[in-house]
Amino acid sequence: MSGPAPGPRRVVLATRNAHKVGELRAVLAPLLPDVQVLGVGDFADVPEVAETGVTFEENALLKARAVAAATGVVAVADDSGIAVDVLGGSPGVFSALWAGRHGDDAANLRLLLAQVVDVPERHRGASFVCAAALAAPGGEEHVVRGELRGRLSTAPAGAGGFGYDPVFVPEGSTRTLAEHGAEEKNAISHRGRAFGALAPLLAAVLDGRPIRGADGSEDPV
Repeated sequence: MSGPAPGPRRVVLATRNAHKVGELRAVLAPLLPDVQVLGVGDFADVPEVAETGVTFEENALLKARAVAAATGVVAVADDSGIAVDVLGGSPGVFSALWAGRHGDDAANLRLLLAQVVDVPERHRGASFVCAAALAAPGGEEHVVRGELRGRLSTAPAGAGGFGYDPVFVPEGSTRTLAEHGAEEKNAISHRGRAFGALAPLLAAVLDGRPIRGADGSEDPV
């Protein structure tokens, strides 16, 4: 293994998705301004991680553990997707490969919209879900969950974001997430909420501080 020497105020994002790296850095920067956020690409010989979990939380922890072990740096990872009410919560953990090929956003959108084409607006409820995990080389782990409720549009709209953003309209809005600016999206998104909750846990782990619950007890997660 080679790469930047580990340091007490560094974390590595356990993803090779360039869109996600940029979004997570934007989310974490104001929350942890003194922490250097690295990408997997800053290290050599970091293996691909098979997402074999059946929940978002399991997959996020699988990725964070593997990257922390490979790099010797505290790793953070997420697993996220869209859960559509009338599809029983699908695509869920299969969101990125819903149409059969991982990361084919256009095909995933076409298939999802085709599956709900006759569903009236009042039944097009959906949630964006994100599980955010951190894993330290010493074995400490935490995982949190963020959700954003909304509904599916009938056609894609907007040039921003990625994934299912062009067909997801958050509650209280008339625009898809892809029609929101980056800062506006990060303030309300499932990923922004999850990493907002993870940030204080991450800061405590980097500082070697115990994590306490509201009742003062340690390690509530």
